[in-house]
Amino acid sequence: MSRLPVNEIFQSIQGEARWAGTPSVFIRLQGCAVGCPWCDTRHTWTLAAGDEISVAAMLTKTRDAATFARLGADELVALVAAFQARHVVITGGEPCERDLTELTEKLIALGRGVQIETSGTEAVRVAAGTWVTVSPKFDMPGGRRVRDDALARADEWKIPVGKQADIDAALAALADRPRPREIWLQPLSRNPKATELCIAGATRLDFRVSVQIHQFLGLR
Repeated sequence: MSRLPVNEIFQSIQGEARWAGTPSVFIRLQGCAVGCPWCDTRHTWTLAAGDEISVAAMLTKTRDAATFARLGADELVALVAAFQARHVVITGGEPCERDLTELTEKLIALGRGVQIETSGTEAVRVAAGTWVTVSPKFDMPGGRRVRDDALARADEWKIPVGKQADIDAALAALADRPRPREIWLQPLSRNPKATELCIAGATRLDFRVSVQIHQFLGLR
């Protein structure tokens, strides 16, 4: 496995979808070409050589920045082992821009539950036991297409909702595909109107509502 560009590693609570409320170690990777307009981690989009820093500097960052350190699988597993939380979330950026098979295999061998959060615009290359959350990003400014194989690999879909058209796009994508284990509707930016749409849509379609509980708790 090539060394992965890591923006940050921290422990918090998973606030979304199936694993909401679960103490988790987050590995945030650098780099994303999707370009979601509402993204709250825009500092993870670019991957510039001038932003590479040491592992020690990455681990002691005190603010959001595009800086990152490159680490191998064994180094990442050693860092994760130092945290108490037993669940690991690999996020980004867009983590599936890279092959994460080796890292996820080693984390599972460590006895950790492993989850990856992806936009569905890249092939999902992870160990078989990885829980895959696909938050499909249709028609984003980056021009990336949501892949059929990524949707098929998903254990859950987490649909970002700002307007009814977002739910409609998800329904269109579902039309000719097997339904994943769980489908969640998540209002963008805790917007009241979006929340109403999510509740109404989940009730009508037998989906679920994800409400980003970490934000209500004041956590990262």
